[in-house]
Amino acid sequence: MDSNPLIDSFGRVHDNLRLSVTDRCNIRCFYCMPESEVRFERRAEILDFEEIERFARIAATLGITKLRVTGGEPLVRRDLPVLVRRLAAIPGIRDLALTTNGVLLPEFAEPLYDAGLRRINVHIDTLDRERFTQITRRDDLGKVLDGLARVKELGYRVKLNAVAVKNLVEPDIVPLARFARENGFEVRYIEFMPLDSQGLWDRSKVLLADDIIAMLSREIAPLTPVPDPDPRAPATEYAFADGGGTVGFIASVSRPFCLNCNRLRLTADGKIRYCLFAIEEDDVKLLMRSGASDEDIAALIRRNVAGKWIGHEINSTKFVAPPRPMYSIGG
Repeated sequence: MDSNPLIDSFGRVHDNLRLSVTDRCNIRCFYCMPESEVRFERRAEILDFEEIERFARIAATLGITKLRVTGGEPLVRRDLPVLVRRLAAIPGIRDLALTTNGVLLPEFAEPLYDAGLRRINVHIDTLDRERFTQITRRDDLGKVLDGLARVKELGYRVKLNAVAVKNLVEPDIVPLARFARENGFEVRYIEFMPLDSQGLWDRSKVLLADDIIAMLSREIAPLTPVPDPDPRAPATEYAFADGGGTVGFIASVSRPFCLNCNRLRLTADGKIRYCLFAIEEDDVKLLMRSGASDEDIAALIRRNVAGKWIGHEINSTKFVAPPRPMYSIGG
């Protein structure tokens, strides 16, 4: 099998694979899913663990060294620690992480740790119970906080992901940063992106990274860019001048990082996507279930990466929102 790295036509080397294991979720964040009548894939259309592991193993032979398990909400996938253990054992994989809303972490933090997981991102927009319920349409903040306490106790490396929606979460910016500093976590503020399934996104609803930086610098301590950052990391990191940790910003709207992108995605129903906002995707499940060889699958991965566009053009009139909502694509 060709072992050359995965490089697209713009010279970007890809070593990061995001694996969605389900499109189902146990909360209903308004910027991601409708409250009711959500359309999920039939179970038979979702990749099984053997198929996911096979894809990841093939990708690792092509230079993929980082895996992130996502959803939907990955913890609703039955026996997820079994898959995590398999992924952690793949030769060439140096970094394995998981993104979760945290609701089921009290139950799964320890089994996942025992399976080999050490890095976790927990989505939490607010520490206010009423606003949490407003955003997620579920009264589960207590479970998320219990889960965070458990992963801290176990020794995970933890990041908090918070979506920044203007005229909604301003009261939460500073408390989340203080909470992260007190617990040894890093909070990452993510600019609200056009990935909802209801057409609610508008650029005027985006709380911009620069505004958050100004707020934190004023209310907590001045922020300065972290020296020698990883140019391919999606988050731009800043350090508090008082030594109280770091904070990250995923500014896909105001500071697109497309030219440094190193990520590839596999959806829960077996589609390869070179971008979160991609319009086109390649069906690897069809290949797998019709007896294709590892070489055939590797060739499809290479073709997908080779066809990657220069960027999503959110700030251009050319932008077209992807036909899938976020929960169906994978976080």
